[in-house]
Amino acid sequence: MATSIIGRSGNSRVRKQAERGFSLLEVVISMAVLTVGLVSLLGVFGLAMASTQTSQQDMIAKQLANEALESIVTARNTSQVSWSQVQNIANGGIFMNGANPIYLAGADGIVGTADDAVAGEQTLTEPGPDGIFGTSDDVSIPLTGYQRTILISPVYDSQGNQVTTLRGVNITVQYTTTQAKLPKTYVLSSFISQYR
Repeated sequence: MATSIIGRSGNSRVRKQAERGFSLLEVVISMAVLTVGLVSLLGVFGLAMASTQTSQQDMIAKQLANEALESIVTARNTSQVSWSQVQNIANGGIFMNGANPIYLAGADGIVGTADDAVAGEQTLTEPGPDGIFGTSDDVSIPLTGYQRTILISPVYDSQGNQVTTLRGVNITVQYTTTQAKLPKTYVLSSFISQYR
């Protein structure tokens, strides 16, 4: 607040400038800006909560894809399967074509092959309320909402010649979540060589 003193014939008179505050219009505009900011923050908070709720399903999909890739490497490393069989059934191999339910490994011990359906659907087991794994209150999670596609394809060099000692691997795990209306997809792409 500014004041000025003006002297006049021995009398001092103090003149004060008018005090000013916020006008009603300024208050309304600032409240509108603050409301927009808070609503945006709440939207981000809701998105973060939805993300955390589906993180377990995302992790399961990632593990199922890694399991399939390890199975392909195991097939290559075993003496029971030749390199020519490390591909999809459509190409003379042992791995199933298309999207398939998540089954346990069959008699051959390799995930994603034709004998897996006999072994039954795979489930995950988590510790129950006591937090100890292997007790009677453990929780079993069925993997019925998951499907896995293993695609093993030939690799070509820059001149268009097939590289017979190398294959491309694309593993797609498709699953549904309670939050999303459409199925989610996790894709793992890699290569596998004939040599260990």
